[in-house]
Amino acid sequence: MRLLAYVTVVLLTVAVKGKKNIEEEEYGVRYATECEVCKLVTKEVAEQLNAKDSSEVIETGYNMDSKKKKTKYNKSELRLVETLEEVCRGMLDYRIHKERQDSTRWAKKMSQTFQTLHNLVNKGVKVELGIPMELWDEPSAEVAHLKTQCEGFVEDNEEAISKWYFGEQQASLQEDVCKKVVAKHQCLSEPYGEEVESPPTPTDAKGDLSRTATDREDL
Repeated sequence: MRLLAYVTVVLLTVAVKGKKNIEEEEYGVRYATECEVCKLVTKEVAEQLNAKDSSEVIETGYNMDSKKKKTKYNKSELRLVETLEEVCRGMLDYRIHKERQDSTRWAKKMSQTFQTLHNLVNKGVKVELGIPMELWDEPSAEVAHLKTQCEGFVEDNEEAISKWYFGEQQASLQEDVCKKVVAKHQCLSEPYGEEVESPPTPTDAKGDLSRTATDREDL
């Protein structure tokens, strides 16, 4: 029975890997790696915590309790809870830049490919992608999956994030958490996608975009 269970697990693992390879080879879909998920989620958490920076003092306790506890909002559990509840929605603001191969492919700005497409349309060039233009800027399959990956990451690592938050915070959240929970963290040394400029996308004399099926980020 143990041997059968082991074989079943191996076959399921191979099947999942095979599906991922097919998606990448045929459709150019490449989901975020474990390192990329940690990098992007911790970045988003840090940014949202900074956005919630406040000198406000809040009171906690029951309404009938005359001795309510006063706590600085910046070190309160409320600030952390609010951040973790909102953080994964921020993943939907990312876009895939398929002209890049490392973690900089994730950036909160339109890819060079789609900037060129929009520019062509603005110049009156007819562009056929097989999808309505109003869907061009919708989150891609990778981005939608990134939100799901974010939710799983937060659930699995909430304790580590909380420990950093209520601690001395001598290191950044990313350095403190990712280097502990991610086996391969090479992507942490790479810049963020927003910090990198994409090279111009080539066009021919007619203004048609030179592209392949794998360049489409919204399939």
